[in-house]
Amino acid sequence: MQFTVSSVALSATDTDALVIFHFDDADSPGVKALTEAHPKLIQSLRDTQVLSSKTGQVTPLLGHNDLPAGQVFVIGAGKQADFRENQFIKVVKAAIATLKSTKAKTASIALDDIQVAGRTLQWAAQKATEVILTGLYQYDTTKSKKADATALQALTFLSKDTELEAPIRTGKALAHGVNVARELGNLPANICNPQYLAEQAQNLADAYDEISVEILSQKEMEALGMGSFLAVTQGSANPPYVLVMKYQGAGANEKPHVLVGKGLTFDTGGISIKPAQGMEDMKFDMLGAASVFGTLNTIAELKPAMNVIGVVAAAENMCSATATRPGDVVSSMSGKTIEIINTDAEGRLVLCDALTYVERFDPASVVDIATLTGAIVIGLGHHPLAVYANDDSLQQDLISAGTQAWDRGWPMPLWDDYREELDSPYADLRNIGQGRAGGSITAAVFLAQFTEKYKWAHLDIAGAGWTSAKEGATGRPVGLLTHYLLSQLTQ
Repeated sequence: MQFTVSSVALSATDTDALVIFHFDDADSPGVKALTEAHPKLIQSLRDTQVLSSKTGQVTPLLGHNDLPAGQVFVIGAGKQADFRENQFIKVVKAAIATLKSTKAKTASIALDDIQVAGRTLQWAAQKATEVILTGLYQYDTTKSKKADATALQALTFLSKDTELEAPIRTGKALAHGVNVARELGNLPANICNPQYLAEQAQNLADAYDEISVEILSQKEMEALGMGSFLAVTQGSANPPYVLVMKYQGAGANEKPHVLVGKGLTFDTGGISIKPAQGMEDMKFDMLGAASVFGTLNTIAELKPAMNVIGVVAAAENMCSATATRPGDVVSSMSGKTIEIINTDAEGRLVLCDALTYVERFDPASVVDIATLTGAIVIGLGHHPLAVYANDDSLQQDLISAGTQAWDRGWPMPLWDDYREELDSPYADLRNIGQGRAGGSITAAVFLAQFTEKYKWAHLDIAGAGWTSAKEGATGRPVGLLTHYLLSQLTQ
């Protein structure tokens, strides 16, 4: 879709559809302009309470003479005094949902109507672009009837600030990355298996000259001593892979920032099998990997002068005669031994070897992303994702990036007090804590034992990566990760 910016008066717009926004405690610039041009019409709509200010509610103005466009939509925005980022996103979502339902080929949105306190117009243009393009995404890959294509081809932001090309470009790249992550997450596991992820890594490298890819096979993983990773996969007929995607935007001597994604394309729990109800959602257990793909796609579009490496631990956790048993002891790539108490705590077993593997890159920072624990859903719900780190500045950088992207994280403790929960009489570590309390924390503490040689953070996205089977994958935290990486350009 083509995006442009125009500072022309609302009455002078040349568009099929126009969107303005209405507050119940103040007149937006768009409503003021419409009132000046059509005072009797707007007053009558207010008097009859047809013009709604309820956040996200749409009032179509159709069939009236001399309106600025054939279709004018007034979208309620609540109280201006209470208008914040969540309300901004809600009204922009309402705008694109409304425009999708029309046959309009061109549309204009009064961006200055919805200024968020403490946010610039650049932020609004970037976020609106992202929300609009992600709002056009609809999963239909495995449906016999495909979604109808939108008629909308061009969208203009009406704003007094016409220097918005750069934020619009960033918003487009972010939306593309988010939609890549959503599509991978929404695909069923009989399509999106480890081999499929390997093919997508190669496709990404084929699409962008700045990206190269290396794919480690099971044989190569065995040679590296990835016994913890391979213990998870030995019950599956689908072989595992480690996917290494390198974005080279700076000199070879510049240290890379590394993203490590958990890519369990399906997780039965293994011998410690999950309940049948809801197990279909375990196709979402690769959303950490999906976010790595999405972020690299965004970075490759934006082409920042930095080096980024995406590592995906791609595997399945299945039940069979060869599956790992509770009580088995395995050796990790680091040399540390692990007693597997619960085979459903498999994400940390693949990640610990991937985290050891990335030492070879001498990274500037490492961030792993994983749908790691149900415990974090109980603790934080579906709004923030959990941010653990062995470095306070890295944790704060990620929290700040999430606030900027409005893809928010919440700081969590990584204290030595929890380490004794992982003591085992038979190995160096056990793969779960000795009780249910603090399950997300003990999982992060487990991973921390394999990250002592670099600056590292862990994002537990089990609550944020998807909210329901109906809504599907959210594409988070592509926004947070992208803003974090871009913030490192100035440091």
